[in-house]
Amino acid sequence: SEMCKETGGAGTAVAFGSLGGKLIEGSARQPELAPKLQTQFFLVAAFVDVISIIGVGIAFLFIFANPFLG
Repeated sequence: SEMCKETGGAGTAVAFGSLGGKLIEGSARQPELAPKLQTQFFLVAAFVDVISIIGVGIAFLFIFANPFLG
């Protein structure tokens, strides 16, 4: 279960790095679109965070209230 939490965190870090780099690239190419790109960045960043938080929640479910142990 500890491995699940670490993998979720690493995936989130890679996703945020990629998102941030693409935001900077897009803003540098077309500065007039920067506000729209920033809005989309924060929306996608929220989804990336939610995915990792759900993964941690499922890991805690299996740690503390495992439904398969009966």
